[in-house]
Amino acid sequence: MPNIALELSKQSTSLGVKSAYGEPQDVGGITLIPVALTWMGFGGGEDDSGNGGGGGGGYTVPVGAYVRKGDDVRFEPNIVSLLAVGIPFVWTAGRALSRVIRALKK
Repeated sequence: MPNIALELSKQSTSLGVKSAYGEPQDVGGITLIPVALTWMGFGGGEDDSGNGGGGGGGYTVPVGAYVRKGDDVRFEPNIVSLLAVGIPFVWTAGRALSRVIRALKK
């Protein structure tokens, strides 16, 4: 039986940049390149009798698109996704900052 870890690593080599940047799309003379934040994980194992298994999963958040009109290229964010990702970050940063301030007051 093949080594499950090697098989998973072979499968994941095709991911990378292709999962973060989509194929360019032409819409009415405008080129759009979708951009996403992606992360994934894989695992596998085998017991003493040679029975093995594995699995994986991932998550993707669309964060926006690069828009090209003629020679002008700009990034247009997906506001809903950025808020969904940003709110937990802001909450965590605010909580950490309040604890730092509280510690400095003592």
